Amino acid sequence: MAVELESGQCRLRPFSCELGLLSRPDGSATFLQGDTSVLAGLYGPAEAKISKELPDRAALEVLLRPKLLSCCLNAACMALLDAGLPLATLFCGVTCALQPDGSILLDPTAQQEQEARAILTFAIASSERKVLMANTKGSCSVEEMQQCLAAAQRAASTIFQFYRDSVHRRYSKS
Repeated sequence: MAVELESGQCRLRPFSCELGLLSRPDGSATFLQGDTSVLAGLYGPAEAKISKELPDRAALEVLLRPKLLSCCLNAACMALLDAGLPLATLFCGVTCALQPDGSILLDPTAQQEQEARAILTFAIASSERKVLMANTKGSCSVEEMQQCLAAAQRAASTIFQFYRDSVHRRYSKS
């Protein structure tokens, strides 16, 4: 599913998803976007024993290339949906590349990322399209960041519709 948004530059590459591929996790999803593929498995939630809880050490840091981050966010959301966990809002990841001439590319390829002046990745909430996270590599003006965010929010609508269609397909089968 390639998606055209306003101009030829603002285009999402084809994406697909399959839910419930793994049998052991409580929820799982594989998310493919262009040449990027992520498999996510969700175990839990499980409560930690009081004696083993270390709240000051309850942190996780994962470093990813920008376009991989957006695909990981999408796979994680789909795995949460597959697990049937209640969510306050859905979320999706969208990556934008700001070209040297100021044009914006959605869902850039590896080559386009290398040529870009800045790479911006956003996590967008389905409710009111609010920003949950923003990650920037490179430099851009506030105005350019706002333009990238607006493009990401438009693209998010397409991704959320894809989520709905994927879940519907998964659970409408007998």
